[in-house]
Amino acid sequence: MLSSIFDLPFSFIRGNSQRVSEADSPKRVAWLPLTPPGVAAFAGASLGRLLCVQLVFALLAASAVVWFLTTAWFPVVDAAIRQLPAQGEIHDGQLNWPADSPELLAGGSFLAFSVDLEHAGRSRAPAHVQVEFGRHDLYLFSLLGYQQLNYPRDWIIAFNRTELEPKWGAWRPPILWLTFGAVIAGLMASWAALATLYFLPVWLAGFFANRRLDFRASWQLAGAALLPGALLLTAAVFLYGSGAFDLVQLAAAFAAHLAIGWIYLFAAPLCAPKLAAVAVAKGNPFVPPPPNS
Repeated sequence: MLSSIFDLPFSFIRGNSQRVSEADSPKRVAWLPLTPPGVAAFAGASLGRLLCVQLVFALLAASAVVWFLTTAWFPVVDAAIRQLPAQGEIHDGQLNWPADSPELLAGGSFLAFSVDLEHAGRSRAPAHVQVEFGRHDLYLFSLLGYQQLNYPRDWIIAFNRTELEPKWGAWRPPILWLTFGAVIAGLMASWAALATLYFLPVWLAGFFANRRLDFRASWQLAGAALLPGALLLTAAVFLYGSGAFDLVQLAAAFAAHLAIGWIYLFAAPLCAPKLAAVAVAKGNPFVPPPPNS
């Protein structure tokens, strides 16, 4: 039933004065949604082709995130664990720290870890994100400010090199694979949800532009229109991880990838095949019919 709704003839919606032309322009091959015509080609492609192309873009984005974690964050975590004392734990909502405080455990331009039991502000690092462990809570510092998180009172958490080093070594590969899969699943789900949200404006744009777009074609076009912005954000993550972008530029790239998606949503329908207007198959009541020969 759902497929029959999506396949509703666009000529029925437009009225009896127009119908869809079967061959008004050569059919484009949908394979690279980087230009408005390339995005519009996915309106007439199969759903499987769109999902395959989306999967390729999602794989690129997931690879960028995993590469960033591997090169920018995880080395700092490794160094911070090696700087922990042989004994120490978080018990009953309090950090038992036998070493000096404040102390910067490890830090780089992206991430830093420090211990400041009183949060006196004497162990701050110029990292984009800093985790500061206090006596009863930890602070997360970033460009947006800081967030305070209290230690759980019902847990006993190891905070020493002896226990954390082997645990981190065992969990590091699964964390990367889980992150890789989560990024792919999240992107595919978000693209499907956004296409469902955007397909009606795409259909309206095609309606007023006299384009051959039914509901299913509009949904597929909306899904393809989100991919150029996603590719831009993927490139921005690589540039940020390599040091070419700072955090402000990464945030600007995130905003730009949203704007690019909206631009393609309204530009691509104008590149879809046109509808061919035909006259209504009725005679003029005020003109007598021609005499029979």
